[in-house]
Amino acid sequence: MHYQKSLPRLPVPKLEDTIRRYLNAQKPLLNDDQFRKTEELAHQFEKGIGRELHEQLVAQDNQNKHTSYITGPWFDMYLKAREPVVLNFNAFMSFNPDPKSEYNDQLIRATNMTVSAIRFMKTFRAGYLEPEVFHLNPEKSDTEMFKKIIRFVPSSISWFGAYMVNAYPLDMSQYFRLFNSTRVPKLNRDELYTDENAKHLLVLRNGNFYIFDVIDRDGNMLKPSEIQAHLKYILSDNSPAPAFPLGYLSSENRDTWALLRKNLLDNGNEEALQKVDSAVFCLSLDDFPVKDFVHLSHTMLHGDGANRWYDKSFNLIITKDGTAGVNFEHSWGDGVAVLRFQNEVFKDSTKAPAISPQSQPASVDSSRAVQKLDFKLNDALKAGITKAKQKFDASVESLSLNLIQFHDGGKEFLKQKKVSPDAVAQLAFQMAFLRQYNQTVATYESCSTAAFKHGRTETIRPASIHTKKCSEAFVREPSKHSTEELQKLIEECSKYHGRLTKEAAMGQGFDRHLFGLRYLASSKGATLPDFYQDQAYARLNHNIISTSTLISPAVQLGGFGPVVSDGFGLGYQVHDDFVGCNVSSYPTRNGKEFLQCIHKSLEDIFNVLKGKKISS
Repeated sequence: MHYQKSLPRLPVPKLEDTIRRYLNAQKPLLNDDQFRKTEELAHQFEKGIGRELHEQLVAQDNQNKHTSYITGPWFDMYLKAREPVVLNFNAFMSFNPDPKSEYNDQLIRATNMTVSAIRFMKTFRAGYLEPEVFHLNPEKSDTEMFKKIIRFVPSSISWFGAYMVNAYPLDMSQYFRLFNSTRVPKLNRDELYTDENAKHLLVLRNGNFYIFDVIDRDGNMLKPSEIQAHLKYILSDNSPAPAFPLGYLSSENRDTWALLRKNLLDNGNEEALQKVDSAVFCLSLDDFPVKDFVHLSHTMLHGDGANRWYDKSFNLIITKDGTAGVNFEHSWGDGVAVLRFQNEVFKDSTKAPAISPQSQPASVDSSRAVQKLDFKLNDALKAGITKAKQKFDASVESLSLNLIQFHDGGKEFLKQKKVSPDAVAQLAFQMAFLRQYNQTVATYESCSTAAFKHGRTETIRPASIHTKKCSEAFVREPSKHSTEELQKLIEECSKYHGRLTKEAAMGQGFDRHLFGLRYLASSKGATLPDFYQDQAYARLNHNIISTSTLISPAVQLGGFGPVVSDGFGLGYQVHDDFVGCNVSSYPTRNGKEFLQCIHKSLEDIFNVLKGKKISS
């Protein structure tokens, strides 16, 4: 946490910049008449009530220098949402297999990953975890020499030392919520709960809940061979699955779940629930192997509902064949913190595994160390679980997940051609949607603002007048344009997307600013300004294409559910020599066809960049 004190604060953008950026994002989505109306409302807002709200937001921000203007509203947005967290908010990232195949055994991998996760937790809590830094010039800043020097710079000014060598330390204020934490359902607004004194792990298998201590009285980790013994004991327990698996409750509507939880507490389950909430994390052991990538995505994104506790800050899921992944609750933190955790756990468990296939479990009495939690259920709770299961099954039944890999090029080729790999992926999504549905729609790309104190995310708006023009040229009239003209259109998209990305990462997007102003307006209880009641504002925030990308040697693939019922949830990765896309959708959209259109768009873009003509 060496840089935490000196991190710069998230800027509140100028109101005129926000309005200009907002109108730029609206332009490709509206016809001329609609745009004129929206432009008029935006300028009225900028001169009138918007200006007042902006000044109040800036004043409030100046009084709260310990945090960022988005922190409170963003927590509220997540914690006040009443939809189930599964499919709507929780995301997943699956690990690559261990390079040594014999280490992908379920018991061995579960032991090694649990040990590595606890090592990470202990390192972080002791203050020895290396700060998270984004290196623009790693040759200068990602070196042992620089790390040695920066240690002697006081933490109150250390950020400036890193900045001098083009390195950007990232906010690490979310990390403490990784462990011993859970989201507790409450009426109207949930709460985040953390108990760093708890020493036990929660293990789910076959819908049954088990706990055992992984930290001893002196604060030391249990021997890996003992953890192995306890996990082996759980894996060999042949207790039947419970008739009413409690896990389903964490997949319910939050108010419904809050009332059922109160019933659970009143029915003598306080101690058991306390154990669940305070556990270091939740390890979910599934009794089946993974068939393919689609099955993997379904398993990690939602699973069967009985063998997960979706409210824990994360579930570490390990299937029968040792396939591993993380499903994480989103209110407490963002992908950057989870990815750092996954990178460290993968590296540690594969490079310095605590046990090997030859290791013998310790000869300890696991039947005494491991406690199986029993829950007392009355008829109302049994009915609640049955209903939760029916709703969960119906939601999962309606969800489609589809994947493609495009193997005709990737990041290396695009960089040679001096175009942004991310811009090309986003352009392909715009082109694909136009080909499939003949329109341009609101699109969301998540961008981290962790370079600032308590930064969260900002939105990049990939649908622009440039992508629309380029997509129309490729989809509707490719024969009318020379290859050179099409190349120029791609380059324009790349340049503009690069600018949007840079602005978002520097806290200069428009979405969070407008969200903060709206939050301020609604907290006053008055009618929302006309600007926010504009249909175009609602449409822009109905994100039909919601996208997110994270790339790492530890992660095989990631994904999340659509954020609207008629949308696509699109997790993607542009690798050196291929592009991977993982798409979720509900029945109103055809995800398989969308992916075929993405493949065709990537093919066309790469062919044009290679100087080839494209086939219609």
